Amino acid sequence: MRKIVIAIDGYSACGKSSTAKEVASRLGYAYIDTGAMYRAVTLFFHQNYVNLTDPLAMDKALAQIQIDFKFNSKKERNEIYLNGLNVEDEIRSMFISERVSEVSAIKKVRQAMVAQQQKMGKQKGIVMDGRDIGTVVFPAAELKVFMTADFKVRGERRQKELLEKDILVDLQEVLENLKKRDEMDSNRTESPLIQANDAIVVDTTNLTFEDQVGQIIHLAEEKIKGQIIEN
Repeated sequence: MRKIVIAIDGYSACGKSSTAKEVASRLGYAYIDTGAMYRAVTLFFHQNYVNLTDPLAMDKALAQIQIDFKFNSKKERNEIYLNGLNVEDEIRSMFISERVSEVSAIKKVRQAMVAQQQKMGKQKGIVMDGRDIGTVVFPAAELKVFMTADFKVRGERRQKELLEKDILVDLQEVLENLKKRDEMDSNRTESPLIQANDAIVVDTTNLTFEDQVGQIIHLAEEKIKGQIIEN
């Protein structure tokens, strides 16, 4: 059966990553968490005291960054490795969340990560989620989805995610972080968060996890059938 590229974009805490992972699993596709890639870069920059106003320092740092994804069978999830080290939990901290939008808005960073992402998707059969997958990384993706949800619902979901990692954060602090990230992601000059013209909107506010996964699986199956008929 022919395989396609599924691009899932949208706001933070809409369920993009968890949904994309499950869709990929059910279709037998590879899952690429681009948000985790930018978080890993943010972590590397912080650990190595990289000055975000120094182009040469960033070039040198980016040349040293190798990002990979490996499946953890015990936790049944893909985990991100930064230069051979598992940083899956470390990149999910509020400290990184408060800094990732600034780092991901830098042109050099986006160019480096987009190049890696496009290389990963050459063979198709992937589900990739982020902010600019359908507009910049894979503008020719066969299926583009744009996920959104009520702002407060998003905050409650993110707070719950953090609590599951034993990180207790006040809801107001979470909401302020989401608002800041929305503004930075939507207004940045380089690859802003926008809905692709041919993307299908999925509002997850009142959807169960199974509903949103099922909806995207259905859309994917229709696209795959269309590819077979066309070819």
